[in-house]
Amino acid sequence: MESHSVPVPVLVVGTGFIAAQHAAAIHAEPRLDLAGVVDIDPGRAAAASRANGGVPAFTDLAEALAGTGAGGCVVCTPNDTHAGIAVQIAEAGAHLLIEKPLATEVAGARRAVEAFAAAGRVLMPAHSHRHYDYARTVRDVVRSGELGTVDLVRLSILGGWIWPDWRGWMLDPGRSGGHALHNGVHLLDLVTWWTGDTPETVYARGRRQTAAELGIYDYLEMTVGFAGGATAVCEMSRGHRPASFARRDVMVAGTGGILTLPWDAEAGTVTDETGMALLPPGGTDGFAAQIAAWADAVTGGPPAVTGADGLLAVAMGVAAERSIATGAPVRVADILKETSS
Repeated sequence: MESHSVPVPVLVVGTGFIAAQHAAAIHAEPRLDLAGVVDIDPGRAAAASRANGGVPAFTDLAEALAGTGAGGCVVCTPNDTHAGIAVQIAEAGAHLLIEKPLATEVAGARRAVEAFAAAGRVLMPAHSHRHYDYARTVRDVVRSGELGTVDLVRLSILGGWIWPDWRGWMLDPGRSGGHALHNGVHLLDLVTWWTGDTPETVYARGRRQTAAELGIYDYLEMTVGFAGGATAVCEMSRGHRPASFARRDVMVAGTGGILTLPWDAEAGTVTDETGMALLPPGGTDGFAAQIAAWADAVTGGPPAVTGADGLLAVAMGVAAERSIATGAPVRVADILKETSS
């Protein structure tokens, strides 16, 4: 991997809702430089340019890559475009931080992983929750062995409506892949990262909480069975009221103790045979930590999240959607064997 004494020029591709947070993180990272913005809508591209100090705006990715000499891209486009754009960026020889999910189906995710392996460039899926202090704290406690062998993980992330209106592409399952892929991968990835185990089955159910007319399930329960015997129960909602509602709860139970990490005050407790101990509160900007981790990888370090991690998360999300449709548990290994959707 190459090292850089000057900032790496980076393009933000897709200038929708989440792009502004990525752009702000790039501006704050001295090893990176925002070289331009790309959006197929000229008006949106121009608006993003103005919001970022007049950086060049493009409507064509190939033109942007050639015109700026970008060494990396941050992709924030709709999910169904991810695989194709990722392959294009790999073939151009640039590094990539791509919004989750890596793709909407396993075959596309695998194409992206293989393209970056062939190009020798960094592919890092933006599983942003891994970079927040709460997630790191849970990971550190589990890996320390303090909880013994983990038997049960419960992760609940509940919220209200965040999408702009009923025309949002994320409400179209053909574009988003469904809620298990669009938002649920955060939880599926976290519980897998925390346990360090191999997910074997996903058993899920979904509910159209906001309205029956929804094309996706905005409330999900996903139960993951791991090879080592642990079970993870993941609850994900965008259907709570009021729309501003937000809550997150974590519980990890093992043979040596129980960790709880409630939303209140962003602090948590560990209870074991010695009693109860407080965990430090977490308030780090996850997007800043994520872009710093990507900059580490681009300039020579290992990626904090790998293409293989992203591929596995896609398979788990697809398994969840398949389980909702069939009413039965789905084996992750069977999804990983699929070559097309």
